[in-house]
Amino acid sequence: MTIAVGDKIPSVELATMGKDGPEAITTDEIFSGKKVVMFALPGAFTPTCSAAHVPGYVVHNDAIKAKGVDTIACLSVNDAFVMGAWGEAQNVEDNILMLADGSGNFTEAVDLVLDLTERNMGVRSQRYAMIVDDGIVTHLNIESGPEFKVSDAETILSLL
Repeated sequence: MTIAVGDKIPSVELATMGKDGPEAITTDEIFSGKKVVMFALPGAFTPTCSAAHVPGYVVHNDAIKAKGVDTIACLSVNDAFVMGAWGEAQNVEDNILMLADGSGNFTEAVDLVLDLTERNMGVRSQRYAMIVDDGIVTHLNIESGPEFKVSDAETILSLL
């Protein structure tokens, strides 16, 4: 069953790119006791993700954090090396936590898998954004198909 407003974020290990390589980070570390905006997307270096999704959160970072958000996180079913390189290419600096869900464990746990195996792209994440307060989902905007209308930074900012 797909995660919904009011649900607790599942306990899953993800990864980020540290100075010396991939570093494990748990969802409990990310979400417990914090207000977090997390957006997820099908893949690093893909057209909409690189041209609009991540750049919107870079541009609106200060405004989002001014609304009491502790962390803005970007999640994709990619490895930490790819997410780290993509973060550098997108100039996220320390403003966005780039989360690698390399095996898709989180994406599977929240039931937001996008199966693109027929297009030779494997299993990915659907495009969505959520606001999470102390581990509980307070808002969840899931895109319909290939659309990019409800998970953008401006829409999430209006919900804060």
